Amino acid sequence: MTQHSPASSGPAAPSGRAVGVPAPNGPGRRTSPASGTRRAAPAVRRAEVDAERWPDVARDPSAGAVRTVVARALVGRALNRLGLAAPGAGATGRLLTVHDPDAFHRRIARDGLIGFGESYMAGEWDSDDLAGALTVLADHADALVPAPLRRLRRLWVSARPAADRNTRAGARANIRRHYDLSNDLFSAFLDPTLSYSSALFTAFPARAADLAEAQHRKIDRLLDLAGVGDGTRLLEIGTGWGELALRAAARGARVTTLTLSAEQAGLARARIAAAGLSDRVDVQLRDYRDAEGRFDAVVSVEMIEAVGAEYWPSYFAALRRALAPGGRIALQSITMGHQQMLRTAATHTFISKYVFPGGLIPSRRALSEHSAGAGLTTTADHGYGAHYAETLRLWRERFTAARPTLAALGFDTVFQRMWTFYLAYSEAGFRSGYLDVRHLLLIEGTPR
Repeated sequence: MTQHSPASSGPAAPSGRAVGVPAPNGPGRRTSPASGTRRAAPAVRRAEVDAERWPDVARDPSAGAVRTVVARALVGRALNRLGLAAPGAGATGRLLTVHDPDAFHRRIARDGLIGFGESYMAGEWDSDDLAGALTVLADHADALVPAPLRRLRRLWVSARPAADRNTRAGARANIRRHYDLSNDLFSAFLDPTLSYSSALFTAFPARAADLAEAQHRKIDRLLDLAGVGDGTRLLEIGTGWGELALRAAARGARVTTLTLSAEQAGLARARIAAAGLSDRVDVQLRDYRDAEGRFDAVVSVEMIEAVGAEYWPSYFAALRRALAPGGRIALQSITMGHQQMLRTAATHTFISKYVFPGGLIPSRRALSEHSAGAGLTTTADHGYGAHYAETLRLWRERFTAARPTLAALGFDTVFQRMWTFYLAYSEAGFRSGYLDVRHLLLIEGTPR
């Protein structure tokens, strides 16, 4: 999965260390979800936060008095207007319970949405329905700050770090910071297919028991879109843990699949060998820009979001170079609105700081323009964002139930709250319609 964000951030991802996330450590506390019941993340007190691992969470937040007063007024106004501030008639579990109002408002005054997320990591606020509360905020993302004050946005947002650029070396480092966290971490909340992208369901609400089948349905639709069958030469850009390569090889395809994650490559190779398909699948630790050969089909699932806008022309050029005459390209991509994308591209966000460094979710317009610029024509484009919201809900519930396992793996309470916030934040983006996920079919040629 890749990065997403309702109010100007970068969602959907298994094995190593996250952005700004030090080596895992520390205890966690179990709060398992029940059907129809949402539970808060494990409690944490800022005084107990490991300052070496989480310096910006552990510190006593500071901001100027004027900025703090403005933040307090804006946040209070927004939460009251949206019914998230205080119990009352018709109140729901979506309410935000602020345990440390002073720190909460100072963080937001200093760092905006990054501060909002770090305040949650620090245990300064909670919600019994985190995804629900964030969905309400995402529904009103463009109206949370009065129009005259939006011109001052640059005062509390910062630019993306130059070190996060997806040069060849930077891309390897960025991938390690998320996908090499630990295979066991991702296994704890993904289904047995280890698919870290949106599933495709047949009915809502989606059931956990149906997740693996829904992931296979998504993969099969992409393989069908690309025309993959017996004898097809297939290039996959972005291996994940190998499920798509496995299903393509089972169809009789010969698969070359590329990844920059050593953890993913190792587990994918083991899974492919266990299935007896090593002679049909070649897993390569290779940058997409260095892909070799020509293929009948190219498939790439939620990879473009990790590429970075600066390198989208290189990505689409690599797709076209890899395509044999008459070949087909099937993409799965998260999308956001074009203006939201432009704002996000210039902003360091909670997601880019803590979860997916260097990435950016494209707009449909950006996909169209950059693919056309590489000489490719889009012949199919289908969206199913509601399916991603359900996928993320199921992941979040599994993550919550796996807290004892996560603690035993060394992922401390702050990490668990960060990851819970990330999953709920991403779910809110899809539930609100701020984000979508698309299946696209591209072929050689420019539209007339």
